[in-house]
Amino acid sequence: MSSKRAYISPLREQAAAQTRALILQRAAELFADRGYGRVTVADIASAAGVASKTVFASVGSKGDILDRIVGQGVVASGYEQAMRQILALRTPEAVLEALARGTRAGNEGQFTVHEAIRKALPVHEHGELLWERATASYRDALRTAARHLYTLTPPPSYPVEETADLLWFWFGPTGWRTLVVENGWSWDRAEDFLRRTAVTTLC
Repeated sequence: MSSKRAYISPLREQAAAQTRALILQRAAELFADRGYGRVTVADIASAAGVASKTVFASVGSKGDILDRIVGQGVVASGYEQAMRQILALRTPEAVLEALARGTRAGNEGQFTVHEAIRKALPVHEHGELLWERATASYRDALRTAARHLYTLTPPPSYPVEETADLLWFWFGPTGWRTLVVENGWSWDRAEDFLRRTAVTTLC
């Protein structure tokens, strides 16, 4: 006797995917605005216009939602393609300009996600691991850029690990947030300043 396969409606799957995306978007916005600890699943459901049971069925608990937000942020960073382009550049100035432009685009485009994660760190039981997961690929990309600078002329006068640390200091998420959020700089002004600082120091 042959068993019948359950029919999966493409339209239903598409609707479910859209619902998940909306829930995650609204959750990220709430986490970024209020802080992870002050947001409930009911709050997320209300913001997304669905029932709480739909949130649990679609994406899981609040912790599951944050985990998915982190995963989306890593995928959306596009660091692999950006690094391929940077590794093709042949002057230190061009590399640093590309880093300033690329990390600005990533931090500006993923600002809500970054804020959602950052505000979850003090109250999340695995906050340190969460931050490491969210930034590991980012930091690795800047280490790769630092090593690439040593293949160019002139190479930096600092040791390679120190150069990687400086790139993280300038172009990592904390540097961008300090200038734009805490000091009220425009993204354009911050990009120009970080680029000039890096070029002056390393070239």
